Amino acid sequence: MARLADYFVVVGYDLDKRGGSEGQGHILQRFPEKDWEDNPFPQGIELFCQPNGWQLVPERERPSFFVSVLTDINSERHYCACFTFWEGLDNPQLQKAEASEVDEDEVPGLVQPAQVFAPKSLVLVSRLDHTEVFRNCLGLIYTVHVDSLSVPLETVIGNLLTCVIPVAGGSQINESPVCSLNLSVPQALACDWLLGCFQDQPGQEEREESLRTITLGAGDRQVIQTPINDSLPVSGSSVAHLFRQLGIVNVLYLFCAALTEHKILFLSSSYQRLTDACRALLAIMFPLKYSFTYVPILPGKLLEVLSTPTPFIIGVNSFFRSETQELVGSMTLDVIIADLDGGTVTIPECVHISLLPDPLLQQTQTALSMVLDPELEIADHAFPPSSTQPSTLKIQDKEIRAVFLWLFGQLFHGYRWCLHIIRIHPEPVIRFHKAAFLGQRALTEDDFLMKVLDGMAFAGFISERGPPYRPTDLFDDLIANQVERIRQEECSPHKVMNHIKELAEQLFKNENPYPAVAMHKVQRPAESPGHNDPKNLAIFPPLDDVTVQLFIDHAAAKLKTAPPVVKPELNGMVPSGPPLGDIVDRHGHVLANSARRLEVVRNCITYIFDNKMLEAKKLMPAVLRALKGRAARVCLTQELNQHVLQNRAVLDDQQFDYIVRMMNCTLQDCSHMDEHGIAAILLPLVTAFCRKLGAGITQFAYSCVQEHMVWTNMQFWEAMFYSDVQNHIRALYLEADGGELSTSSHGQQESGPAAGGQELLGALELASEQSRLWPTLSKEQQSERVQKEESTVFSQAIHYANRMSYLLLPLDTSKNRLLNRSGIGDVESVSNSYVTNSIAGSMAESYDTESGFEDAESSDVANSVVRFINRFVDKVCNESGVTNEHLKALHTMIPDIVQMHIETLDAVHRESKRLPPIQKPKLLRPILLAGEELVMDGMRVHLISDGREEATGALGGPPLLPAEGAIFLTTYRLIFKGTPNDPLVGEQVVTRSFPIASLTKEKRISVSLTMDQFIQEGLQLRSCTFQLLKIAFDEEVASDLAEVFRKHMHKLRYPQHVQGTFAFTVGQSGKTLVEHKTKDKNQSIKTLSKNLVKSAKRTIGRQYVTRKKYSPPTWENRSSLQSELDEDEISVSEELDQGSLTLSSTIRSSDRQTMSNVVERACCRDYQRLGLGTLSNSLTRSKNEPFRISTVNRMYTVCRSYPGLLIVPQSIPDSTIQRISRCYRQNRFPVVCWRNSRTKAVLLRSAGLHAKGVVGFFKSPNAPSAGPSQADSTSLEQEKYMQAIISSMPSYCEPSGRNTLGGFTSTHMSTSDSSDKLRQPKIGALMKQVMGGKEDVPGTFSRGALGQRARVISLSQPRVSGKARNPPGGKWGSIRGSGRLSAYNPEVGNRLSSKESPQPNGGPSEALFLRQQRAYLYIIGDKTQLKGGKQDSFQQWEVVPIEVCDVRQVKNSFKKLMKACVPSSATSEPSMTFHRCLEESEWMCLLHRVLQVSVLVVELLDTGSSVMVSLEDGWDVTTQVVSLVQLLSDPYYRTFDGFRLLVEKEWLSFGHRFSHRGAQTLASQSSGFTPVFLQFLDCVHQIHLQFPMEFEFSQYYLKFLAYHYVSNRFRTFLLDSDYERIELGVLYEEKGEKKNPQVCKSVWDYIDRLNKKTPIFFNYMFSPEDEEVLRPYSFISNLKVWDFYTEETLSEGPSYDWELVQRGRQERLAEEVPDKPDTTTPKSQRHIVWPCYDSRSRVVPDAITKLLQDLQSLEAELVLPPEKWKDTWDKIKANQRAEAKLENRPSFNSSLLMSSNLSHQRRSQGVYLPESGVGSSINLAMDRETSTTSTPVAGRPSTSTLYSQFQSTESENRSFEGILFKKGALLKPWKPRWFVLDKTKHQLRYYESRQDKECKGVIELAEVESVIPGTPTMGAPKNIEEKAFFDLKTTKRVYNFCAQDSPNAQLWMDSIQSCLSDA
Repeated sequence: MARLADYFVVVGYDLDKRGGSEGQGHILQRFPEKDWEDNPFPQGIELFCQPNGWQLVPERERPSFFVSVLTDINSERHYCACFTFWEGLDNPQLQKAEASEVDEDEVPGLVQPAQVFAPKSLVLVSRLDHTEVFRNCLGLIYTVHVDSLSVPLETVIGNLLTCVIPVAGGSQINESPVCSLNLSVPQALACDWLLGCFQDQPGQEEREESLRTITLGAGDRQVIQTPINDSLPVSGSSVAHLFRQLGIVNVLYLFCAALTEHKILFLSSSYQRLTDACRALLAIMFPLKYSFTYVPILPGKLLEVLSTPTPFIIGVNSFFRSETQELVGSMTLDVIIADLDGGTVTIPECVHISLLPDPLLQQTQTALSMVLDPELEIADHAFPPSSTQPSTLKIQDKEIRAVFLWLFGQLFHGYRWCLHIIRIHPEPVIRFHKAAFLGQRALTEDDFLMKVLDGMAFAGFISERGPPYRPTDLFDDLIANQVERIRQEECSPHKVMNHIKELAEQLFKNENPYPAVAMHKVQRPAESPGHNDPKNLAIFPPLDDVTVQLFIDHAAAKLKTAPPVVKPELNGMVPSGPPLGDIVDRHGHVLANSARRLEVVRNCITYIFDNKMLEAKKLMPAVLRALKGRAARVCLTQELNQHVLQNRAVLDDQQFDYIVRMMNCTLQDCSHMDEHGIAAILLPLVTAFCRKLGAGITQFAYSCVQEHMVWTNMQFWEAMFYSDVQNHIRALYLEADGGELSTSSHGQQESGPAAGGQELLGALELASEQSRLWPTLSKEQQSERVQKEESTVFSQAIHYANRMSYLLLPLDTSKNRLLNRSGIGDVESVSNSYVTNSIAGSMAESYDTESGFEDAESSDVANSVVRFINRFVDKVCNESGVTNEHLKALHTMIPDIVQMHIETLDAVHRESKRLPPIQKPKLLRPILLAGEELVMDGMRVHLISDGREEATGALGGPPLLPAEGAIFLTTYRLIFKGTPNDPLVGEQVVTRSFPIASLTKEKRISVSLTMDQFIQEGLQLRSCTFQLLKIAFDEEVASDLAEVFRKHMHKLRYPQHVQGTFAFTVGQSGKTLVEHKTKDKNQSIKTLSKNLVKSAKRTIGRQYVTRKKYSPPTWENRSSLQSELDEDEISVSEELDQGSLTLSSTIRSSDRQTMSNVVERACCRDYQRLGLGTLSNSLTRSKNEPFRISTVNRMYTVCRSYPGLLIVPQSIPDSTIQRISRCYRQNRFPVVCWRNSRTKAVLLRSAGLHAKGVVGFFKSPNAPSAGPSQADSTSLEQEKYMQAIISSMPSYCEPSGRNTLGGFTSTHMSTSDSSDKLRQPKIGALMKQVMGGKEDVPGTFSRGALGQRARVISLSQPRVSGKARNPPGGKWGSIRGSGRLSAYNPEVGNRLSSKESPQPNGGPSEALFLRQQRAYLYIIGDKTQLKGGKQDSFQQWEVVPIEVCDVRQVKNSFKKLMKACVPSSATSEPSMTFHRCLEESEWMCLLHRVLQVSVLVVELLDTGSSVMVSLEDGWDVTTQVVSLVQLLSDPYYRTFDGFRLLVEKEWLSFGHRFSHRGAQTLASQSSGFTPVFLQFLDCVHQIHLQFPMEFEFSQYYLKFLAYHYVSNRFRTFLLDSDYERIELGVLYEEKGEKKNPQVCKSVWDYIDRLNKKTPIFFNYMFSPEDEEVLRPYSFISNLKVWDFYTEETLSEGPSYDWELVQRGRQERLAEEVPDKPDTTTPKSQRHIVWPCYDSRSRVVPDAITKLLQDLQSLEAELVLPPEKWKDTWDKIKANQRAEAKLENRPSFNSSLLMSSNLSHQRRSQGVYLPESGVGSSINLAMDRETSTTSTPVAGRPSTSTLYSQFQSTESENRSFEGILFKKGALLKPWKPRWFVLDKTKHQLRYYESRQDKECKGVIELAEVESVIPGTPTMGAPKNIEEKAFFDLKTTKRVYNFCAQDSPNAQLWMDSIQSCLSDA
């Protein structure tokens, strides 16, 4: 029973303390005066009566009522019901004014009302929450006062304070009320009435009634319905209101926020609504209870409370909205604000609310909408039911709560199976096993549930509901009995609704046990007309406290004499409900065919214990894969359990190894939480399995499975400990009760279904029974039980201290490995200070056991383990009530336990090192190049798979990786060679290697392989040859060796000087590095104790330091420079200065001899070929030659990075050149590098101008200048230089000598053919594309140089001219099309797009001659460099500003490209797919830009304008563009010799910085790798793909160069310029290298040699056209990813070191030979080709290569002298040509010449090779014109371009052709057509006429059914005999044909028939 009201308080306005704007309230009276003992009076009530502050108001307001909630220090809630009304009083302001007549504070003009109204509050304080009853009682008191009823107020209040009602249980009829207050009260003294009340005892019926009804003695009568079960909250209709105010989604957000402990603030202008909303939120959280700050109505004065850091639920009046937002804003904005009036919930950005897990959230929302809006479901029904009103608010309220109860039933079902009971007496102590609960629910990843289980509310839930013996309620019933129903019905909303309605009914019944009773009779104030008149309202009178106190005292006396109320015992055993099913696997799906997998696991274990090791080894990979699944892991633990006898299972070495491997694999996929309890079940097993190492020394499995996070997780150990304690306590009581002792076996450590379900009596049931018996036991028995339980816990604590030391102390305690594992060292955030102790740190890594530091080291490991165990022991012992004495004993024991274990481990460690090593695959030796030497012998490593999935077998094929083998470091390469771990492909050899010089990134990684114990250290090595080695060192490799390996690798990768690279050191004795190695080793170790040095030498020296001592070579030997220079006939001073070799000392003789060498360089040969000048005497030099070869730079004084000989205009003297060069960056002034043989336009290259040069160069002539400064004269000379170049063009000099543009146009037009005129308008458009013009017509120029197809060119002219009529008004963009304005002359674009459209016949229109034409010289310049320059309208050159790609861009792009092509780890993220990464790298965009600019320059040169490329420093992008332009324009550069010459000239001689860009030495290491040359090769590859017939070399040739330009195998691509090469003496050595013939120093020589041996570099499709200018597509859609980036051959490594590959193949063949004798079984001819393993080109060669190979092998068999492949090839070609002439049919080549009359017809990329014989198979592809000088057909357009798939009139596709009449389709006439029968394509094509190039139709012969003679039909040609008709019947229709005569018809029919029969 409880008091209805504890205190009654009258609070009024405090007139004395009013000051400023706000008044104060004070308590006028309170009853009782004394505090109740059990319930002290709450403080601060006056604040809560008027939360907005106490204020006087001018008009009376209506009475108000609300309930505040106060929480006391014991977390007890007090409900303060406040009834407030207003009383009039005279205005204190006026009174004050009268008192002091002259008041300075008086505000003039402000009329003060004569009377104001002050609030007064009647407050009821109670611990019960009966809002309506409080409202009625206070209302009654007010009514008695206002209406002046005859009842004394004291009586009513006295009755109220003495009213006692039951807290819960509804009506308990047999109870007698303390005071029955329902008698009719005589209107006498209250005292008498009260006494009478005590004397009368009502009858039985009245008693039942009396319990539920109360009266306060004012003729009123109220029913109080107390809830049946007070654990369920009472909500009235507040929940329904909350949902109406905020909506479903918002309330769910608030619900989740409250459960996950966020701050929630309600706003409303109504106080009662705030209280209701808070009450509602708490009601739907049931069965969880909110335990943080809870203030439904917060007074304005206490708003500071909002800045508390803890979670809260608080309500604030909207009056304070702005203040709260300021407060909330000043905090970190982590408050969720719910506005009840506006219906909004505002969640700040920084707050993340975890929502319910997915299916549950959806189901909850559905259920709620069915409750709140039942009409929604039937809104679309054609015949809706007549009425579907939602329930009444009170019912709806319970339905909503039922939904949430149902939700918690789903969330928490099975929670009781995860409780650990660790003490039963004197009080139950219960712990919840969170990990097991989440694991079995498969919700470990779920954020919401994790937060809820970690929260305070759930902790309270467990402590309240955990005990097994207590009263139960609706939620317990739901969990126990209705889980199965919930599970079955969750997918059917209607069944769910029925269940919810049932639950709602129970909730309603609990709150309203007697809903039928409605006997309310409460007086309300009379609403009379004069009611509000202030005159009528008396002030609330002071009450007589004696009278009230008398009531209270009487009631207390009566209570004392009343018999004590004995409550019946309601406790009972709490049922646990059904166990958690084994729901789903970790990722939410049960693994397929798990039964088969479990079978594999069982078989493997059986094999191991039966010692069938070979069988076990075969199954092992499958077992390790199966162990990814949970079921297999459980199965493994069960199987292993069966082999443990008396806690011990002794194994032999191999068995032990396999078992440990499986345990490691099992643990590897367990999270640190161990949610599936796998680690828990393995824990006893790892201390059971062991092997004998020697006399009395045993190694247990735990020493090999320590590398897992789970062992360092404190929660895991706690859960394990509690689980074991529970089992032991259960055993204790089973034993005590005489039951048989059935302790759970080791397999059932978990108190999940395993521990509880199947056994006779679960621990909770047992505990419940014991709790029931507890009161019946004697004191002795009780204390005995307490003691027994306590000692059980204590013994388990000792046991666990031992277990933890087993798993936490590493086998080698001298190694500090423990600290690598987060957790132990860090739990208490201790800084591992001893790691910084350098001596100890290095000690920890040593193998030396005799060192003096070891004790200190191991004791540090020991200390951290002791600390960890101590923390564990403290926590569990305090929670499970272990006595202090026992705890102290434990603390003294733990260090001893750890120390003892360390001593045991030392012996084990010592013995384990003596074990014979496990049979590992033998290390395979790599094949080395001549001159390549091993720097470090093979170290055993594992090659881990990276992000490329082919090798792992993920895309089909065998799992080649991971593989086990060795890593070798040589002077040239880094090589891994080994065998796959998968036994199914164990006999294959895997090789991965790359040149050490191409290493771009080295990164340490830590790897845990599934296979072995701990391979932790690893390296990830990335190479710019698109290779990645991800290796993990085997445990046999000492960590210091791995370090030595890294140092050597770095030293080789970044030598001090370029002479340290492999290309230079290759021929010499390679001891250098080894000697360094030993020396370095000693240096690094000197710092340690001598002891350590000895042991390190012992350990390392055995294998590695057995090399001879190194003696430094003499100077002559080292550089071999002297002899080489002599041999090359360069005169050198006799004595070389040993210190520094400068150029002046190298070339000190007469220039003549030096020049003779320079002349032999590539540049000179090419200049002479192009007719750009000869190096003759100045007297004999012809003055008419426009250019000359200048020797101004012969000593490299003008420009260090240019070659010695340069082409400059004839008229410019050398002195001018020296001055001009200063204006350009790096002194790289403009020089000619190529001339167009037809238009005589020249291509120049230079660097960009210096900033000062730009302005001078383009300065407007009339700009004011201060005088003839140096800059002016230079800029004049520059102009002269440009003018000289322009004058050199023949088209510039007209016969009349006038330098006019008109002259240029006319001469150019007269010399060029019509195709040039046709092509002219294109350039403007192309130019705008390059510069990013805005008004591009889509489609017209949708590719780099040409339209979409060849024929578009002529069609697109009208569009071009139309476009050009709207000139781009000076809006010039960039390559990127940014469209920014700049100061360039807009005429450039207009002129280039030549606005006039040529006349239809192609002749130039008149306007062309009158208007200025194209400029003579275009300068392609960098946009950023050319800012602010002005164009002079009289100059004949123009600037084309473009934005070039910066070197940094190329570098970053390349890094991303490497990561895209060779990712370091596999990923399933959609943002990380290959194509996405490729796009992000922007590599293709960079190629597109370079190609686009190059095509523009080609066009300009081809139309007769010269071009100067003047970008950046002139050695990166400039070189790319200039090289590509020459390659596209000049067929010579597309041959072997030409391409070599191009690279030597443009890249090597003109000083591309290969060493710097390739980061080849230590100095350039920081600049990083920038593959400018690779980008150029990729561009060539793109052009090669589009024009496969134009290149003599194959794609392999380009890959070969791409590989070797970074490999440093050859000297060709070393150093940055000719100057540096001469300084080192490598420029002219390549010619006469006689000493070491097997070592090639030049890549070109190597290619030449190899090309003679094999056609690997040759392109069989090479069939060039004369003077063919190529214009490739450059759009990204036309570019392909180069397979050089993505392909690899694991069988033999990169194929670019040809000798290695050949030797490797020979070795493999030699190995296969011995198997030959077995001829009995037929050998399959089939060979499986594995992706990424086999070399496709070798295993499946193309037809021609195969035939050449067959020829070679036949020659060998017949012992004929071998013929060179080239000779064979040339012979066959000659034969074919002869045959073609005999048969009088045009050969392949001449047919191409014929086809070249087609305007821009690109030839086919594919060649069809029928395999009938040598002749025919090579027939189509190999004939090529050898003379490149034959004159082109007159008037022939340049036959570049689009390849169509053989849709030309080329003879090779025409088996038979002629004219036939063909009848059209229905109602169409007969027409003559030119028919072509094509056997190759198996089709009959027809054209309008013989000359027509466009095919009009095709009849596929595959569809032809028959060819039969026909008859003439209507409209057939006249005068033709009947036999000339024939019909062709296809599957679709019948074609009628008519030949010229009958023999012709017969011929056609036979030809078609033979085609059909051939097929």
